[in-house]
Amino acid sequence: MIGVVGRWYKRKFSDPDSVTLLFLLVFTFLVLALWGDILMPVLVAFVIAYLLEWPVNKLCQLGASRTLSVIGVLVTFIGVSIFTFVGLVPVVTQQSANLLKELPQIWDQGMSWLLTLPDTYPGLVRVGHIQQMLEEFDQTVAAFGEQLITASVSSIVDIAALLIYLILVPLMVFFMLKDRKELITNVSRLLPKERRLINQVGSEMNAQIANYIRGKVIEIIIVGGVSAITFAFMDLRYAVLLGVLVGFSVLIPYIGAAVVTIPVAIVALFQWGISPEFWYLMIAYGVIQALDGNLLVPLLFSEAVSLHPVYIIVAVLFFGGLWGFWGVFFAIPLATLVKAVFNAWSSEPQLSQ
Repeated sequence: MIGVVGRWYKRKFSDPDSVTLLFLLVFTFLVLALWGDILMPVLVAFVIAYLLEWPVNKLCQLGASRTLSVIGVLVTFIGVSIFTFVGLVPVVTQQSANLLKELPQIWDQGMSWLLTLPDTYPGLVRVGHIQQMLEEFDQTVAAFGEQLITASVSSIVDIAALLIYLILVPLMVFFMLKDRKELITNVSRLLPKERRLINQVGSEMNAQIANYIRGKVIEIIIVGGVSAITFAFMDLRYAVLLGVLVGFSVLIPYIGAAVVTIPVAIVALFQWGISPEFWYLMIAYGVIQALDGNLLVPLLFSEAVSLHPVYIIVAVLFFGGLWGFWGVFFAIPLATLVKAVFNAWSSEPQLSQ
């Protein structure tokens, strides 16, 4: 067994480039694990700068200077962000508050319906089972309420962190874009000369991550916007809130669409009951999901690296557990990074002469 491991190690890590790649991966993971919370503003600024590099390059190709291109793109990005925050967040907040007020009524209606099941299906459902299930659910809701109160109190402290993001992140994005070549040169000086595999992985990922993130943002806007407009046209309550939820559900492939169906169906049932309007809404929602999966996703991600659904779900669970929302958002690019690293290590090593 030791001989097998030794031969594998010699075959994969006899190339100095493989050792350099392994060292860089381990070092990066340790830095993120130990100081990820502290460095989060830097990581956010890096991601935003990475995304805005494409329009900056386009403006530079049209003849504008690098500094003016960076200023124009950054001002546009900040303006769109402020408009979205001012126009969308108050509506979503108000609808969320209204929905929370009506949750007791929705819960009472749900319990009344559940208690009719033993009479409707006497051979399958018993009253004791229904009562036990309701008691367990009440305990779960109570525990969730305590966590929500705790989170709301602790969020006051996060106001300072929000101010840091609002001030420092735009500044870092500006300098990352303006002095991009200088920063890359300085970082390259810190790396060993044996970085063939690092360049290979970087080239493979550079063609994938930016396209994926831009495509995902476009998908969120389109799916969320179309869903909100459809819900509002069909006079569904909390149309904007549910549209936002449907839009963000595309962050989690396969799972997100199934999970967000629950609040959409519950609100529709509470508003209309089992009626033609309910089924019309669910059909429209199903059409939106079908168009997203079969038309929009192939158009936006035609150049993305194909990953098996099992790998995607594992990546969402793993990276989401590590880094929460950002882990879920970047689950597929990170899974693609893992695949690129394995492809690099699977290539034939180049022994030094």
